[in-house]
Amino acid sequence: MFITLEGIEGSGKSTQILHVFNFLNESGLKCVMTREPGGTRIGRKIRSILLDPESAAMNPAAELLLYTADRVQHIQEIILPMIAGGSIVICDRYFDATLAYQGIARGLDMALILDLHKLICRNLKPDLTFLLDLSPDAGLQRAWNQLKSGSRMDTESRFENEALAFHERVRTGYLGIAEKEPERFRIIDASQSEDQVRAQITRVLKFEIQKFMDPSAQDDIKCT
Repeated sequence: MFITLEGIEGSGKSTQILHVFNFLNESGLKCVMTREPGGTRIGRKIRSILLDPESAAMNPAAELLLYTADRVQHIQEIILPMIAGGSIVICDRYFDATLAYQGIARGLDMALILDLHKLICRNLKPDLTFLLDLSPDAGLQRAWNQLKSGSRMDTESRFENEALAFHERVRTGYLGIAEKEPERFRIIDASQSEDQVRAQITRVLKFEIQKFMDPSAQDDIKCT
């Protein structure tokens, strides 16, 4: 099973992915936690370029290709082998982020982005995606507070430096993607407290994991 968490800066993905990992572990399930960009050794080098504020002048097409290169390595080295070995893979950002950031917010050709994913990323999609939805104002405030406190690295603040309008386009893009795939997405109100968000995600996980492990039990689960 392949689970992803998506959302704008400051939406709480990095916090909530730890809760997801711990919940699955405590449930006796084999799982691995990873991220994009930077889920592999090679990917970490790509991440350092993509998120560096000194890369502000990067061309959007170059940005897209770097994210795609990171994803190809990630899929081949981590995601597919872990799934094949029976692990649940939980990933902080994946292909939906590329659609929202490089496609909708940057204005790159969506057909090109989709074709790249089909051609070199095996069109691999998650089984379940949590979209942590939050207003860009609130998300950026959280993100900058974390940067100022040192809980996030200022060497990875390129996107936080983007204009508010950019982040508004990203959020709109995410919501549009989720609307097109309601069977995969679960939209979580990330303006709630950390514990409230965790409880909502956990409720969904309990249902979806049991359904994934035993599809025939779906009707019984709905009734409990």
